[in-house]
Amino acid sequence: MASLKFLGRIVIAWFAAWCMLLVLFGMFDWHHGDLPWFVTLAWFVGLLIALGRGVTHLYRVRTIAGRIDGETLSNRQRRRVEVPYGADEAFGIVDAVIRELPNVQDINGTRGGLQIHAMVRLLSGAMPQRRRSLQHGTFERSTRISATITPADGSSSVMFVCEPDSSAWVDWFNPDGGASLEHVETLVRAMTQRLAERRNRERADVRQTTMEKELTAAQLGLLQAQVEPHFLYNTLASAQELVRTDPARADRMLGHLIDYLRRSLPRTDGSLSTLGQELERSTAWLEIMKLRMGERLTVHTEVADAIAMLPMPSMMLQTLVENAIKHGLEPKPGGGGIWIRGRVEDGVLSVTVADDGMGFRSEGSGTGIGLKNLRERLRLTYGALASFVIGNNFPAGVAATITLPATGVNDHA
Repeated sequence: MASLKFLGRIVIAWFAAWCMLLVLFGMFDWHHGDLPWFVTLAWFVGLLIALGRGVTHLYRVRTIAGRIDGETLSNRQRRRVEVPYGADEAFGIVDAVIRELPNVQDINGTRGGLQIHAMVRLLSGAMPQRRRSLQHGTFERSTRISATITPADGSSSVMFVCEPDSSAWVDWFNPDGGASLEHVETLVRAMTQRLAERRNRERADVRQTTMEKELTAAQLGLLQAQVEPHFLYNTLASAQELVRTDPARADRMLGHLIDYLRRSLPRTDGSLSTLGQELERSTAWLEIMKLRMGERLTVHTEVADAIAMLPMPSMMLQTLVENAIKHGLEPKPGGGGIWIRGRVEDGVLSVTVADDGMGFRSEGSGTGIGLKNLRERLRLTYGALASFVIGNNFPAGVAATITLPATGVNDHA
């Protein structure tokens, strides 16, 4: 019904124009009140072209909007878009969206007045020669676009207006072929997409900032745990006692302590350490523990030189070694052994620390802060590309394994 009314309106407008021509010719007695044949022919051709454009208008409106009603059939379209940003930011987004329209020209924006005006002109070179000669400049019209930004409390409202570049009365005789509807819908879609992209970037920035804060907190916790006060006090107390009874052994202990402390200094550039550097740090710490525990501790290391330069976060290996000694071997009568193994397979570095100590115990097993810190740093540094697994060792003790991405090396057992 809306389609028939639309076409009927065109026919009525052209017949009204016919009647006015008859009145004018009758008033001035031109050709005794009769219209010349060429005027009648021009009127008839114009009516047919207008009806053809009306059918095209109906087709394009249904294609673009999916419906035909009074709102979509209008040659003059208005749309309002709510923008969750201030007027100045909204002005920049609207300006960018309008500039991306095809064939847009004469863009004039007043940031102070929060208005943008532009013209989408029909390019005659973009249409076939036959259609261009018949319609360009006569029936095809450019589209005038205006956008007005209305500021609110922390947000804005944008009103888009798209209309033919001609007087409103011309709409009765010559539909715009759905051009205004197409342009206003394009602007709304482009605005929606840009706002969604901006929100996604903001959410990503928030997530990145949150991750950086979490990583900073984890690193601060790491720095606090790098040199445990009790370990330092006990080592110095042991060295003081050995100075009186075994100076040579005290000298070795102090040498290992100096080596450990030197390698435990925090990295100021935030870069990763290497497997070799972490192994040297842990070895220096284990040498001190061997001097304190004596024959109760044995150390086995299986790390190929070819993978020593692979990057890994600092103090992770040290955390696993300390857990193995404190919770596995020191409480065990007679002590035991600790194994450090590193290997690369299929581009993945695996570092395992195992012991044959007391295993998992419900009492005296520590707070778990070190392992929680380790897991969090792995997640923040590598995401899903790294993992940490801890479980029972056979026949006794605990085995803990860190897996990290490794590139640029061959696989080693």
